[in-house]
Amino acid sequence: MNLVVKVKEDIGRVEPAANRLPVAPPLDSILTGDCIEEMAKLPAKSVDMIFADPPYNLQLGGDLFRPEGGRVDAVDDHWDKFDSLAVYDDFTRAWLAQARRILKDDGTIWVIGSYHNIYRVGSLLQDADFWILNDIVWRKANPMPNFRGTRFTNAHETLIWCAKDEKARYTFNYRAMKALNDDLQMRSDWVLPICGGAERLKGDDGHKAHPTQKPESLLYRILLACTKPGDVVLDPFFGTGTTGAVAKRLGRKWIGIEREEAYVKVALERIASTLPLDESAMQVVPDKRSQPRVAFGVLVESGLVKPGTLLMDSKRRWKARVRADGSIHCGPNEGSIHKVGAALQNAPSCNGWTFWHVEGDKRLVTLDVFRQDYLASLS
Repeated sequence: MNLVVKVKEDIGRVEPAANRLPVAPPLDSILTGDCIEEMAKLPAKSVDMIFADPPYNLQLGGDLFRPEGGRVDAVDDHWDKFDSLAVYDDFTRAWLAQARRILKDDGTIWVIGSYHNIYRVGSLLQDADFWILNDIVWRKANPMPNFRGTRFTNAHETLIWCAKDEKARYTFNYRAMKALNDDLQMRSDWVLPICGGAERLKGDDGHKAHPTQKPESLLYRILLACTKPGDVVLDPFFGTGTTGAVAKRLGRKWIGIEREEAYVKVALERIASTLPLDESAMQVVPDKRSQPRVAFGVLVESGLVKPGTLLMDSKRRWKARVRADGSIHCGPNEGSIHKVGAALQNAPSCNGWTFWHVEGDKRLVTLDVFRQDYLASLS
């Protein structure tokens, strides 16, 4: 029997296949069913980002107990069991093929896993012609200890971030990540706690609603880094809806796929109780690559930098004069701010916006400051 869960339209809903139209992706919805079959029904190139937390195929060999005798609540659900590695690989190839089909050309995919599966998934991602941008190590601030004392404590999981190909113009909010990290470049090793406390969802029996629930802080960082407000984020292994809750909070559209009705129920209740941020709070520091291109001559035309202005490098080794057409000259070298800067340094290239400075009241000011003032005047 088809299950339809009615909730407020702006919160989320479950859409059985018979009720769905193929002309547009069903946004802010959970699709019930097998992830491969459900992805096959979505339009090609219809999502901006995919976050996938597939079964880890843990291959557990019996119960695990704590030193005091309590049983560890490990992942032993039927959905994490595969007959062989070959079967798991076939499953991975199938869902990755659909993921590639529905991902926009400039979209990205994130896959998280443990040592049990992430190396196999990484190889299959490359076989499917995805272009790996980074692998991220999520170092758990509070990992579960190794109770048997036979191995190192497994204190991290690995995420692989990919574009569809090497030339994709994917979204990466570099400056937002730098701001999030106290003005330091965000590294590829992230120290975040595992899901616990009030965030850990419980079922009616008081046990974990899902054994591998991911912390919202992890999805918050990923979505903030690689999406923009209004982007469509798909999670083909939706579970209890962490991706949907964070997407709603940050003003992104989401699609979840989940076949376990118990998880669907928990996810819908969770997302219904999630409040989105105010629109102004969703804004991040704009990435320079996404800003309109500004020629230096435009700043001269607008009067922000006047002809005859003296430019110099940060160490005052070279000085150049600005001409009426936006070119500069320093001795025998003349041309654009980039060309002259490169020639003076005997370098193949130069970012003239940050190389050249103007004398301010108390310090040197880069040309990029004038460019940002100009861009601000357009908004």
